[in-house]
Amino acid sequence: MSREIQAVKPWSEVSKSLVNVVMGREPADTVITGGKWVNVYSGEIIPNTDIAIKHGRIAYVGPDAAHTAHDETKIIDAAGRYMVPGLCDGHMHVESGMVTVTEFARAVIPHGTTSMFIDPHEIANVLGLDGVRMMHDEAMTLPINIFVQMPSCVPSAPGLEHAGASIDVDDVKEAMSWPNIIGLGEMMNFPGIYNANGQMLGEVAATMEAGRTVGGHYASPDLGLPFHAYVAGGPEDDHEGTRVEDAIARVRQGMRAMLRLGSAWYDVAEQIKAVTESGLDPRNFILCTDDSHSGTLQSEGHMNRVLRHAIAQGLPPVTAIQMCTLNTAQHFGLERDLGSIAPGRRADIILTSDLAEFPVETVIARGEVLAQSGEMLEDLAGYDYPASAKNTVKMGKALSEQSFDIFSADDQVRARVIGVVENQAPTKALEADLKCRDGVVQMDRSQDIAQIALVERHRATGAVQNAFVSGFGYDVDCALASTVAHDSHHMIVVGTNKTDMALAANRLAEVGGGITLFAEGQERALVELPIAGLMSDERSGIVADKADRLMQAMRDSGCTLNNAYMQHSLLALVVIPELRISDMGLVDVSKFEVTELFV
Repeated sequence: MSREIQAVKPWSEVSKSLVNVVMGREPADTVITGGKWVNVYSGEIIPNTDIAIKHGRIAYVGPDAAHTAHDETKIIDAAGRYMVPGLCDGHMHVESGMVTVTEFARAVIPHGTTSMFIDPHEIANVLGLDGVRMMHDEAMTLPINIFVQMPSCVPSAPGLEHAGASIDVDDVKEAMSWPNIIGLGEMMNFPGIYNANGQMLGEVAATMEAGRTVGGHYASPDLGLPFHAYVAGGPEDDHEGTRVEDAIARVRQGMRAMLRLGSAWYDVAEQIKAVTESGLDPRNFILCTDDSHSGTLQSEGHMNRVLRHAIAQGLPPVTAIQMCTLNTAQHFGLERDLGSIAPGRRADIILTSDLAEFPVETVIARGEVLAQSGEMLEDLAGYDYPASAKNTVKMGKALSEQSFDIFSADDQVRARVIGVVENQAPTKALEADLKCRDGVVQMDRSQDIAQIALVERHRATGAVQNAFVSGFGYDVDCALASTVAHDSHHMIVVGTNKTDMALAANRLAEVGGGITLFAEGQERALVELPIAGLMSDERSGIVADKADRLMQAMRDSGCTLNNAYMQHSLLALVVIPELRISDMGLVDVSKFEVTELFV
């Protein structure tokens, strides 16, 4: 059954009760007895500890809370297990899970995530400020802490793409007055910052004036003057590092280095060496996921997965826990509310029998037991997205095989090719010699070169931009189409066969958005995403099962990349080097300019 969610009261409203519980003058609502206290402030593990909870907050942590328990007090026996603060994801996008905020919460609560800092710039690129407000309002209905960062770059790279909407300084100022906005989302337009663009610096200024945190995104390997200028421009964290020198540079300049382990981004192992080998102070390192596929959430976990991975790289367990609890809370100015088991904090607590393997056995959020042994105990009421959030795929006309023709009068061309890099967001700028037949450039399966098309889907222009991509390894006639195409979220189609490319694209227009794979003229998998073409309105488990079938269909078509769909969805992300595609053509992100397809 679902219950009415009560917002946690400010400390000022419950402080008297907290004090009275400690002194035995009021009964605690809940007492957890006999646990090992993982103290993220002192770095200790303290045995034989009790916790008393009142009004969703911790009143007392110490050796004996018996004096706070009365007949009506709920007793939870920790039975010698570790008591760990609820895990925080310092940077992530709900839309990457292909589900709503409610369903994402349903998926991650059993894994011990009790706080998330979400950047809804995916829906902002489709629906603008209205879309951000929808996810902001939904987040406030849930029994865990979901804070929203106002998207900063919509479109992500003005002049290189056209999104379905735009965000400006006035939008940022308005959002800073909303109750659940925690800061500015990742500042992806890093050239805009180091070139002193007025809008980008204006958004940062509006955030700082509101006393909120400015999120960063410096996706360049250049750690020279552009990087230093970027830091001077205000961003306070960054999750785009992939090398140990990236993490070191960010921390030395006063930023928090956010190390991500998402479904397809494996950036923790290399960067954590800044702590384990170079000896940097771990207080300025934060663990996050960035993008997690729904299948990953169901089968592998969420922040518990990142935590286990970090420990496996040689971090002491308590240090790793600090990186996804206290460090995150301090970064966002929420230390008095989140990130530790200490008096006054929200009672977000995990019980686990092993810190390294980290089985999540009990999840308590705001003093309520929400999950046990991987299963939700509380249902979550759904959130109704308005009609304006749906039917957003506007192609203008049905596509045919000819929509994907690339013409040349030559017998052979040398073409620029987007090269996929497994488990990383950057791509490579490759080149290949391709043959022409009857004036049309041909794909080359022997070189693993497929065709990629970006189909405009926001304004029904009917425009299609065509190019080439390598790395997916498809070895049959097939095509994968998706209306999730970071960040402008047009439609991306990658295929070895133009008939299947047309079938896949038209199918998504029919269902209102999503992902589909066609092979040899037949639909092999479909994930419907009717909300902005990004999110499903079904339960998270159903979406995860559909996503698993999609991944299997990709494998059956010859693709062996880890989480290849996530790689597919980023092929239009024109703020991460080296080569991408947008509705304006092929983009050289190293130079931040549209480039020719043929060399």
